[in-house]
Amino acid sequence: MITLIKNADIYAPEHLGCKDILIAGDRIEKIADRIEPVGIEFKTIDAKGRKVTPGFIDKHVHVTGGGGEFGFESYADALHAEDLLKVGTTTVVGLLGTDGVFKELTTLYAKVKELDVKMTAWMLTGSYAYPSKTLTGGVDSDIAMIDKVVGCKLALSDDRGSFPTDLELMRLLADCWRGGMTCGKKGILHMHMGVLGTGISQILGIVKANPRLLPHVSVTHCARKEELFKQCCELARMGSVVDITTGGSKFVEPFEAVALALADGVSIDNITFSSDGRGGIRHIDPVTGEETYGTGPVDSNLREFRNLVNNSVLPIEDALKLLTVNVAREYGFKGKGRIAENCDADLIIWDDNLSIGNVIARGIVRI
Repeated sequence: MITLIKNADIYAPEHLGCKDILIAGDRIEKIADRIEPVGIEFKTIDAKGRKVTPGFIDKHVHVTGGGGEFGFESYADALHAEDLLKVGTTTVVGLLGTDGVFKELTTLYAKVKELDVKMTAWMLTGSYAYPSKTLTGGVDSDIAMIDKVVGCKLALSDDRGSFPTDLELMRLLADCWRGGMTCGKKGILHMHMGVLGTGISQILGIVKANPRLLPHVSVTHCARKEELFKQCCELARMGSVVDITTGGSKFVEPFEAVALALADGVSIDNITFSSDGRGGIRHIDPVTGEETYGTGPVDSNLREFRNLVNNSVLPIEDALKLLTVNVAREYGFKGKGRIAENCDADLIIWDDNLSIGNVIARGIVRI
């Protein structure tokens, strides 16, 4: 299929101005001031000067439905591609959480393959626990041999985790690195951070002793507590990423956490957003002490992207980085997160007030 988008005000994420975009199949074939194909059939979309940006990459989503912490009835339903596409997410990384006690990686893999028909979907092996749950018997072989596995999930500093030792953590990082290097993937150890006071002290110690492991380290829920956030900013200044969860617990609003990270010397290129969509969220009322339980929204990245822009924390081109190029770089997703020739045709066409007009994923208008 050939699609021509005319009169697009392109944020790639850098602002390119008004141009035409020619899409062939699932790739961007050409970008120019004016494109007029000759001798071929094509579909035309007139953007009429509206903003066109890369689709969002959400690197932490419970696509099979998380939860389960309040009994069997608290498990969430699985997501469908339309749930993600309608909020601008065109690439997703699915994972297990505490639900890994009952839900299997085979189920996650099947869901990821289903999603991958209409968008791009990847997954992490493992769950909360150590030793990690795997598909092939090893984290390294899961990454190397399973097409959709790009890394491993683990919980740290969490009362529901397994409290791996420094040596076990180094071995797991090495497994991710080794698995990735053998098949051309990055090989990421993606760590859910809980609220315990240890924070990321283990990780900081390991990467200071062996900096070559740093590119394989990914920590999330960084703005859950102020002390944890400061540690994560230190890690980001070393070259890692501060991943701010937009839909979970927080000590400040996610867009405000971005401003704090920047003020603490973290590069905009080392900050990302992820939603924790459909993950289980516990909340304790600070006044009554009542504990309630729900699941994270999948539209929180879109909300916080708007908050960054509307509250003048970042211009659009920088706000986009948190959900596009920064994630693609961290995870080694080639052809993702940019509007450029030979990149994937994953695009958002925006209406006024940063509301989503159309979403194109794999070169096809999905929304």
